[in-house]
Amino acid sequence: MMRWLFSKTIRDASALHKHVYRLLCAQRDVMTTAAVQLVNTALADLRAALQNDEPIGKIREKMWALEEVGNKWLKPYPNPLWRENVEVLLVAIAVAMGIRTFFLQPFKIPTGSMQPTLYGVTSEPDYAPLWQAGQFNSDQIKAIFQKITQEENDLVIPSGWQRVKDWFHGISYVHVVAPADGQVQVEPMVHFLIFNLKQTLIVGGVPCTIWFPPDFGESQVTGKDPLEYRAGLVPGRYFRKGDDVVKLEVGAGDHLFVDRLTYNFRKPERGEIVVFETKGIPEEMRNNPPYWVIPDNEFYIKRLCGLSGETISLRQDYLVGGVPLSQFIGQNVPVGNLVANGREITAETPHFENLYSFNDPPPGAKILPYQENHYYGNALLQKLSPGQSYQIQTNYLFVMGDNTMDSLDSRYWGDFPATAIVGKSFFVYWPLTSRFGWGNQ
Repeated sequence: MMRWLFSKTIRDASALHKHVYRLLCAQRDVMTTAAVQLVNTALADLRAALQNDEPIGKIREKMWALEEVGNKWLKPYPNPLWRENVEVLLVAIAVAMGIRTFFLQPFKIPTGSMQPTLYGVTSEPDYAPLWQAGQFNSDQIKAIFQKITQEENDLVIPSGWQRVKDWFHGISYVHVVAPADGQVQVEPMVHFLIFNLKQTLIVGGVPCTIWFPPDFGESQVTGKDPLEYRAGLVPGRYFRKGDDVVKLEVGAGDHLFVDRLTYNFRKPERGEIVVFETKGIPEEMRNNPPYWVIPDNEFYIKRLCGLSGETISLRQDYLVGGVPLSQFIGQNVPVGNLVANGREITAETPHFENLYSFNDPPPGAKILPYQENHYYGNALLQKLSPGQSYQIQTNYLFVMGDNTMDSLDSRYWGDFPATAIVGKSFFVYWPLTSRFGWGNQ
């Protein structure tokens, strides 16, 4: 062993022996018996010289003899360098696929249903109120436009080192200026494998290409392109030459590894963040248009709240200083603590310390700002409306998003089979924010 470490000749001889032996095994069936015997003899001589620690000069002689007989009787592989690189690549892919299938699988968070624990794709300014314009009067719509315009003007797109630092924090910028007067048309994004290559906007008949656009996440408005939604490109919006058509600061959703191994040895536990296949949700519960339609080929990530066979409910109206929390939030929805088989789950319960209600209230409504490590409780909706309880089936599970005012979860479509679970949240590997690591459980 020590001789192999300190002698390049010994290492070269070992590599030569291995290489020739592999070629012999591959070509034995097309060689004559005499040729096979000659190569085997040369291999045995070199192997004996290495095992018997013969002098370096003697080993070199055996190497030359093996090389000579190999060149005479063995056929070299065409393009050996390419073949070797392809072999290494295939092995690496096989190992990566094995790890992904049985140990750790990467996922990204597209939406904000798990905030403040895990973040989906965010963008500033926030154009969501524009898509709700029908809910407001003309003065409110005007105020919304003024607010968004001011946010656009205040947004400064950095350059140089600051831009690089922002990228590591998951922040990217999209800026498109109108080259001509006119309305805007949004072309579909062009993808290649997992990469976004480009997206084209046509303004006043002039195309503007965004190269390598960021991931804008899932559209929250049916039939709308994610960029169209996030940039507020509502139908009929007109731009003058030089106007900012798109000016966005986009925050990447959290990318994490999901532990696929642990649940092979134990059952999921309450409070864990789990990833599951949507095809496990009964079909009649996945499709409830126009309120929600859940595809059967996606993965959701939520917090596990109810276990097999339990009866769960939400205690109505969690109070702040004696005042119903719903009044602070600005929604006509009470908020309360989870109750499982008569046991109340509070802010002191592990994994339930950091829930909050997150939604955009109508203009002028009061809203309770989110505070770090401050428990706000769960919104009482649908199957867990005030006064209702839910009986979970045997070997089924019930999940909710931490962002309980804005989460499509089991409160809407009920429980689902435990067999649909893929794994549990393990490690946030991108971006490099305060949520990086395995502390977000």
